[in-house]
Amino acid sequence: MVLKDIGLGERDGMKSFSDVQPDSLSPSVLKEALALRGYALIRQLIPHSEVEDTLIDVVGVLSRAGWLRSDNSASDRIPAEGAAYGDPDPVFKKTYQEVFNLERFHALPHHLALKRVMEMIVGDQVLIHPKPIGRLIFPCCERLVTHPHQDYEFMGGDPEFYTVWIPLHDCPLEAGPLRILEGSHRYGVQQHERENLHVPEIPVDAATGDEWVEGQVNAGDVLIFHSLTVHAAAPNISDRMRISLDCRFQDSRRTLNPSNLVFAGESGKSWERTYAGWQSESLKYYWKKLPLSLKPTREDLEQLSISSENPALRARYARMASQLA
Repeated sequence: MVLKDIGLGERDGMKSFSDVQPDSLSPSVLKEALALRGYALIRQLIPHSEVEDTLIDVVGVLSRAGWLRSDNSASDRIPAEGAAYGDPDPVFKKTYQEVFNLERFHALPHHLALKRVMEMIVGDQVLIHPKPIGRLIFPCCERLVTHPHQDYEFMGGDPEFYTVWIPLHDCPLEAGPLRILEGSHRYGVQQHERENLHVPEIPVDAATGDEWVEGQVNAGDVLIFHSLTVHAAAPNISDRMRISLDCRFQDSRRTLNPSNLVFAGESGKSWERTYAGWQSESLKYYWKKLPLSLKPTREDLEQLSISSENPALRARYARMASQLA
């Protein structure tokens, strides 16, 4: 089924999320929801206070960068006049790296309640991908709206992995929470357009699935969906930033694209710099203790760093191989 446009004008008639309460969690309930709809929304899985602690750290970075109004509490997330940054803006990249380096930002995906849920879905050998992604979305900025896509397009590896989206504050519809195309995971990899786009996307009128769903998602809720589930964000039409975190989970025995473990670009990012201000050692390089199946392997990357015809790709492969040593 090809779906009609999901522009803002369609919001009033859009179906609401189905959700799961923490007291009804079981492997069968979660697997049935994911098989049927391609997602599972679990209410109040993570204590609100622990999500709020992460938010406080994030908005502290944004406030120091001058992104937020100084006459309001940083936790209100009200942007400073004229501020509207996003990838690939250099000012965004600098501040985003400071957010990425936060210890609590990395600790939240390892919350015990979330890990137990993911064990129900993927089994007891869970790999939590070490590079969570922060979404720092300014209001009323069309160029920052996330359009329909599948996460598999960007992550590669084995398609049997799951994304968990965690808003760091209550996220009503006007703040632009995620939308899910129910049943879209059953249609395999869908065609993404790339020409003249910074980020590949599936044209709205070409996305295949059952029906778009949306709804308010609050701090403490987690939205879990399959790597092939088509999703997008509603526009943020509020007066505040929408701040969220997304992370990925899989059975550690399944194939993993090594780009999910290393920093392949030329930015100079490194785990050493990320970990520099951390208090605990427990989450540093935890994946190196696991017998992961990488594709391409380190040996493949070393060979590609020599044989690739493109000099930029040769350098990229060399950086990746060196970080897997």
